[in-house]
Amino acid sequence: MNAQRPFGVSGTPLSEWQNSTALRGALSISLEELVPLGARLVVLAPHPDDEILACGGLLAGMFPRQEDVQLISVTDGEGSHPGSTQWPQSRLRAARQQESQCAMASLGFDIDRVAWQRLGIADGHVAEQAESLIALLSEDLRSTDVLLTTWRHDGHCDHEAVGHCAAQAAANSGATLVEVPIWAWHWAEPNDPRIPWGQARKLLLTDEQQMRKRRAIHAHFSQLQPDSSTGAAPVLDPITLERLLQPFELVFL
Repeated sequence: MNAQRPFGVSGTPLSEWQNSTALRGALSISLEELVPLGARLVVLAPHPDDEILACGGLLAGMFPRQEDVQLISVTDGEGSHPGSTQWPQSRLRAARQQESQCAMASLGFDIDRVAWQRLGIADGHVAEQAESLIALLSEDLRSTDVLLTTWRHDGHCDHEAVGHCAAQAAANSGATLVEVPIWAWHWAEPNDPRIPWGQARKLLLTDEQQMRKRRAIHAHFSQLQPDSSTGAAPVLDPITLERLLQPFELVFL
């Protein structure tokens, strides 16, 4: 991560990204090209909200094909508010699971029918369980699956560990790997050579998909409010949300 833009500061504003020639040059991709008919979309989320931040628009487009979607939550997200008495870990575990269910319902999914695995790996410690995660994924994945997860160089330890595990599991199983930047929008620069622009594609979102994604993000109440017990700002502050609610989702193929 760029040491001059650590988490907790505003990072690269949307206005700078909108002037990025590299971003403007990224080719578009359709939902059907990204997840062909007959393929299963497996969304591997490090924390409960990453599935929405990464691909809420794609998931909104997939809701007529709900039977083709598999969700995997790697952690319960209990580490998002360190030292908080307002959000102790036991409360966060329960709250974030409920928030993610409400978010998926906002996208049009029938929560009682969603194929959803929660692995319960400790938040912030995914790398320590990398071998078991790779083994689990390699066993469950099919060669026709599209495995979507966070970019393996995203700048957050769990995002990167999950990305590396997904890459290995996709290589083992023959599944197609799709990586998505989340925190890279924060630390990277508009034409940053560290971003794999040659692999980047834009999934353009309809107004309806954008609206559903926005509604789904706002289901994550614990991440949107300041912490009164520690004085910490919201994890998902307005500047962060602006960058994540563009009219497209950027994926790396």
